[in-house]
Amino acid sequence: MEYVRAFLAGGLLCAIVQLIIDRGKWTPAGVAGSLVVFGVLLGFGGVYDPFVAWAGAGATMPLCGFGYWLAKGAMVEPRPEGFVETGAAVFRFAGALFAFIVAGSFAAALTCKPKG
Repeated sequence: MEYVRAFLAGGLLCAIVQLIIDRGKWTPAGVAGSLVVFGVLLGFGGVYDPFVAWAGAGATMPLCGFGYWLAKGAMVEPRPEGFVETGAAVFRFAGALFAFIVAGSFAAALTCKPKG
């Protein structure tokens, strides 16, 4: 059942985003940036936590989940002082996610042919 909830939640988030891109006047880059900021705001507000507990990877893998993990990284570290220490706390918490993104992007660049 966990897989079904993750599929439904992630699919619903992606469908909503696709509708925003198709029907709205937003660019894909604007929507992507907004999703990360939206995830950070919901993560700091504690609103995204119950959704993550219910949906699992369906809530954490889209871009709003990326923003959620960035917010969690800043909240978990015991009182970082200053901008640099706050950034370090975020990267310590979400470092594995960044490594996965970079490795996956590199593998996709090696295996996919660009249109041209």
